[in-house]
Amino acid sequence: MRKMIYGVDLGWVTQLEAMGYRWQNEVGEEKDIVEISRGLGVNAVRLRVFVNPPKGAFWQKTENEICMLGYCDAENVLKMADRVTKQGMKLMIDFHYSNHFADPMYQDLPQEWRNDTDRELERRVSDHTREVLKLLLEHGIRPDWVQTGNEINNGLMWPRGNLREKPKQLVRFLNAGYDAVKEVCPDCKVITHLAAVCDESLCRPFLDNFFTENGRTDILGFSYYPYWEQFESDKDRLSEKLREYAGTYHKPVMIVETGGLDYDDEGSYKIVTDCIGAMKEQGDQEESGIFYWEPEATAEILPDGYPLCAARLAEEKILRYNKALQAYRDNL
Repeated sequence: MRKMIYGVDLGWVTQLEAMGYRWQNEVGEEKDIVEISRGLGVNAVRLRVFVNPPKGAFWQKTENEICMLGYCDAENVLKMADRVTKQGMKLMIDFHYSNHFADPMYQDLPQEWRNDTDRELERRVSDHTREVLKLLLEHGIRPDWVQTGNEINNGLMWPRGNLREKPKQLVRFLNAGYDAVKEVCPDCKVITHLAAVCDESLCRPFLDNFFTENGRTDILGFSYYPYWEQFESDKDRLSEKLREYAGTYHKPVMIVETGGLDYDDEGSYKIVTDCIGAMKEQGDQEESGIFYWEPEATAEILPDGYPLCAARLAEEKILRYNKALQAYRDNL
């Protein structure tokens, strides 16, 4: 029987807790957010790692936009990973190889790495990956999956790993991460993560280059955000695209990020349900995974008003999930 991985990304939790936020379950009882998530059928948590993030955990992304990063340095990720694994949940570690969020528009080199040669950067990727994983292992925590890069359609660590300018070097960076994971955690599955799963023009160039240049990975992970791509969620379309990638590149597939508008219960519930349905249609994969990105927050409390969470304020500084994650429990 296929294993269904029902996951959430909880990278903001410890920072929100430090700011005084707490969570209630469906009947209004205040409980740990990891425990509340587990009660909704969540069985895995994804945690991101930045190299040397700003101490205040806020990033001045643009002149007029500040992003909350979460406490996502290695030591704080260890603390959160301990909470997750003590609840019996599986764990995904997501390396951004940056000091802040990396995505298709931002793949900034850590400041400390900017004068390195390409070979030195390969060692940086390898060393950083090994150090974080060894820290976890020293405390009895063994991740189930590791992402080497986050939404890397256009490459990572720009300009040195830019897909257009340095396609071969990009793959060398990624293989350095893959090899480091396998050295420390041989049984851990490595995920290569791209945004915009339904847009082949944004996914195929990366994937064609990656496999032509002998890129190494175990799973192809994708983001599915109908809101950002401006279309209605469509299970059949999503399922078809996932089958195409799996068939062309001969790798299992996962949805490692998804989400809907925090105030739209039915729309968010449908997005999660569509992801579950699409993943269940992916042939004979051993496991199928879906991860909702940062459901524990709401736009109302975030400095940039990020809208695709899955909670609301029940009281001042008290948050409660909307309907979205009930789709996990309804499909156990």
